[in-house]
Amino acid sequence: MTPEEIIIKPIITEKSNDMLQEGKYTFKVNKKATKVQIADAVEKLFEVKVLKVNTMTVKGKEKRVGRSIGRTSDWKKAIVTIDTNPEQKTYLTKGGKTAKTAKKFKDSIDEFMGA
Repeated sequence: MTPEEIIIKPIITEKSNDMLQEGKYTFKVNKKATKVQIADAVEKLFEVKVLKVNTMTVKGKEKRVGRSIGRTSDWKKAIVTIDTNPEQKTYLTKGGKTAKTAKKFKDSIDEFMGA
C-alpha cells in the first residue's frame, strides 16, 4: 500500500487538538494497515520522526432511517506520537570518524490544521 492509501484523513476534534501540544496527531487509517506501515507513511508524507503509534478499531454506530435499522462501517484510528525536538544523530564510521545523519525532520505537521 502507498502512504496515500494508508492515511485517509486527519481527525480534528477537541480532544485531538488538546493532544497536539504533546506531539500526538490523530488519523483515520486503512483497516488493514499495521503500526509499522502507519509510521512509515506518516514519516514519508509529513517528513517527521515518529516515536510511537497507537491504533484502535472504532465500531460503527447503529443508524435508523424510517423503519429500517442499519450500521455504519467500522474504521481504524491511529494516534501517532512524533518527535517534537528532532536532533541530528552522530555515529562513528568504519575509520573512527564521527558522522551526522543528513536527514532533517520537522517538529510538527503543518498540514494537519490546514495551514
